[in-house]
Amino acid sequence: MKKIFLCLILVLSVVMTKAQSTAIDKVTAAYIDVKNALVANNATLAKSRSAELVAALSTPVKGLQPAQQKLWATYINKLKSDSRHISQTTMIDQQRQYFESLSKNMYSLLSGLKLNGTTVYQQYCPMKKAAWLSESEDIRNPYYGDDMLECGKITATLKGVK
Repeated sequence: MKKIFLCLILVLSVVMTKAQSTAIDKVTAAYIDVKNALVANNATLAKSRSAELVAALSTPVKGLQPAQQKLWATYINKLKSDSRHISQTTMIDQQRQYFESLSKNMYSLLSGLKLNGTTVYQQYCPMKKAAWLSESEDIRNPYYGDDMLECGKITATLKGVK
């Protein structure tokens, strides 16, 4: 009986971790879509992708540990605010300004939660003095797009948990 109970607890913890990871992966993917739109200098696409990010951030993440819940509560409104600001304009310079704050807060959230399902790279532009997150090790600078596409370096790696 004890073995069955322990197995059940183990299965439930794996299922809860997978559900948390899936919700965080949706937020991460929506953020990456905003980043890629800015890399492409496409303000209209960045506007729509950031609205999708607001929606992903509005979906509750269940089963977080108390420390993770506190971290989520610390960053969720900041992330929504920056995303909402990006979604309210097609002026790419303004979008990039809000993206800087969005990226800083997204990194703080993901590095603290340790629930991302895929590896994410923090990259840094020395010209802008700002970082962003990427799904790839290849540098594709969202702050300057085609003007300085490969300007930057990897400064941190958040390994995916599976």
